[in-house]
Amino acid sequence: MIAIRWLLSLLFVVQMYLAMAVFGLAFAPWALFSPKGARAACKSYCRWVIFTLKLLCGLRSEVRGTPPTSESIIAAKHQSFLDIILIFNAVPAGKFIMKRELMYAPILGVYALRIGCVPVNRGKRGAAIAKMKADVAKGTAEPGQLIIYPQGTRVAPGISRPYKVGTGLLYEQLAQPCCPVATNVGVFWPKRGILRKPGLAVVEFLAPIAPGLPIPEFMSRLEAEVEGHSNRLMAEAGLKP
Repeated sequence: MIAIRWLLSLLFVVQMYLAMAVFGLAFAPWALFSPKGARAACKSYCRWVIFTLKLLCGLRSEVRGTPPTSESIIAAKHQSFLDIILIFNAVPAGKFIMKRELMYAPILGVYALRIGCVPVNRGKRGAAIAKMKADVAKGTAEPGQLIIYPQGTRVAPGISRPYKVGTGLLYEQLAQPCCPVATNVGVFWPKRGILRKPGLAVVEFLAPIAPGLPIPEFMSRLEAEVEGHSNRLMAEAGLKP
């Protein structure tokens, strides 16, 4: 049984990356001339991944809570590529704070820039935060949901990693509501590896945090809510402490 699951997971992973190329090329004429085309391509790809993940691996997905539709910050728990797919598919105009290296990824990098993602250099913390704030400020004329991962990277279930102050600085600068997002996707789709486990992967949009809090208070509240709800979702998925 494990061997079959592993083979189906491998098939899923291979076709997922092939599909990225197919969708990217198919939408290219529209996407190169219109960000709407790039967004349509990304949404279509997300729906394909969600469908094939259920079909091949038995991994269903669910979005709980109310995704924001107006300008806002989304501060999410990041465990695997799946939470990126589910969050982006759930909001009308998502754009990510992403590591600069992804700019040079074939297809992915081009489309990320076309939908308004903001690349930053994570290796130079102070410069990265300043650049991130400046780039985000330039893009505030375009309505959308700015998605950031406060821990800065994928974090496997059961692992503790600090929250970075960059999210608080953006919250202060943009003066927008911040919607925390919890997840349990890492229980089924690991940070590394091929095997995708069957079950129910969830991302949950929590109640927005209104603008205006001091940064330390905001960061403390954000971490408590995201970690608390993520732990509950992971326990629901069968992860033992």
